[in-house]
Amino acid sequence: MNKPMLPTLTADPPEGKEWLYEIKYDGFRAFLIWRENKVQLISRNGKNLTAQFPELTKRFTGFTSDELIMDGEIVILNTPYQADFEQLQTRGRLKNKDKISRHSSRRPAAFMAFDLIKYNKDLTSTSYTTRKNELKKLVNSLNLSTIHYVNEYADWQTACHIVFEHLGEGVVAKRKNSTYAYNKRSSDWLKVKVWRTVSGFLTEYNRNNDYFKTEIYDEEQRAGLGQLKHGFTDEQFQTLIQFFKEKGQNGRIHPGVCVDINCLNAQDRELREPVFHDFRFDLTPKECTKKKLHWDLALFPEEVDYTHIDKPLWPGGLTKEDYLLYLRHAAPYMLPFFTNKKVTVIRYPDGIHKQSFFQKHLPDYAPSFARGWAEEEGEISLRADTLSSLLWLGNQGALEFHLPFQRALSTYPDEIIFDLDPPSREHFQIAVTAARLLKHLLDQLKVYSFVKTSGNKGLQIHIPIEEGKMSYEETRKFTEKLAHLLVNDKPELFTIERLKKKRDDRLYIDFVQHAEGKTIIAPYSARATEEASVAAPLYWNELNSSLTPLSFTIESILERVRTMGCPFQSYDEVRALQPIKTIKKL
Repeated sequence: MNKPMLPTLTADPPEGKEWLYEIKYDGFRAFLIWRENKVQLISRNGKNLTAQFPELTKRFTGFTSDELIMDGEIVILNTPYQADFEQLQTRGRLKNKDKISRHSSRRPAAFMAFDLIKYNKDLTSTSYTTRKNELKKLVNSLNLSTIHYVNEYADWQTACHIVFEHLGEGVVAKRKNSTYAYNKRSSDWLKVKVWRTVSGFLTEYNRNNDYFKTEIYDEEQRAGLGQLKHGFTDEQFQTLIQFFKEKGQNGRIHPGVCVDINCLNAQDRELREPVFHDFRFDLTPKECTKKKLHWDLALFPEEVDYTHIDKPLWPGGLTKEDYLLYLRHAAPYMLPFFTNKKVTVIRYPDGIHKQSFFQKHLPDYAPSFARGWAEEEGEISLRADTLSSLLWLGNQGALEFHLPFQRALSTYPDEIIFDLDPPSREHFQIAVTAARLLKHLLDQLKVYSFVKTSGNKGLQIHIPIEEGKMSYEETRKFTEKLAHLLVNDKPELFTIERLKKKRDDRLYIDFVQHAEGKTIIAPYSARATEEASVAAPLYWNELNSSLTPLSFTIESILERVRTMGCPFQSYDEVRALQPIKTIKKL
């Protein structure tokens, strides 16, 4: 069995017109092979992975081809550009068919196809660009949600920016005219890792395998960071050996030498692909902390000035540092909703119990990377559609991000939203009831819809649409019609009465809020609540009697998305699928 062509690791990306660049996904390298009316997934080492990932092969029935071989990565995607290797490893170990079926339904894997080796004929002698063109046409014709085409980019900076923003693994540069060579590590494909540089101190040397043990401080306790062997020059290695001989006992020493280590991740006292970077004689072991580790792994943009990060923002000890870490990891999920939109923020510079204020215009002191939208009256509206601008606003104490329903230069909405506002948190289950009834109506109309918590006491239903397909007047008729249907069905639970004193204990269906100039809390935005809650996207099947909006906080939401995926992942994909004519006729 042939093995795939492999890239050569390099520290410096090649640049020039003869190169194209692809995102390197963190997954299992594999061939997807169709032969004799059967499809298989074969790993780079020849292992058959077909049974482990049935969702990737079950829809290939009826495919017509003599032989097909695609090269790619099996991944579990968090975002279109970020894969979760730990989740994939869990899937790869499963043997029980029922468990595999449950996992494949809950977090389906994807095959990221980046090369086409055979398609009725052998393509290995054709150029990379020819194979990519054929692959793109093939993937588009398959129209399978689990088979994705890996895009190529003309310049290194674009690909690197995407990987950095999404905390990805790296970039592969490929020579345009290169052919495909089985069983070879080629200099026509060059991979560049996006390293995280973390700090720890050396505490032990194992002379049997030449590994050094590294540690950090977790509060006052020492904790393992991982083992380190590669990246030293001969001189550095011999110096360390001599140091351990002179200062240590039985290969152990404390306090040890502080070092910076390049890696892809650090988790459960293990470093992923660790490589020595440099000595840190300016650090003491006490400064190599778990907090510093988390910050270093997050790849913060250097152009942002992060100030007073130990300042408390929420009760219970949550600081600006905690919030910035949340924003950095949530950014890949948040930023797509900020694209080409103005933003209004609520700032709490000294925490949620101190003075707060709205801000929707770019201040004079904003850094050059914080862009805005010019308005006729000379003001510049805020925008937060880049990682640096989002983090800069977060550093300014912007805890809440509110978005309009249309893009900055448009008067047409690109989404329809129902705001379900119960009288209090204690009445949250009324919002659940309203949302489920609305979902039933929307399903009958074949409308694609999404639901999220408001981050406080209610729920919000989002319906993405293509810009220009409906006016605000048309969306208002639609939301008003459905609101009346709910109120007529259950007048004891729901109301469209705007005056709070007349609502009693009924839930207010706010269809008036969906209008030009109005805003709604952004998905994954934090809220200024005691619990540091988040406007959390949900799966529809989560709307049950045990659901509470306070379960979703800046401390819990990231692990939830990592294990369950983002419920809004297909938000943009369904815009073109909405039954606009049906919606307008209602």
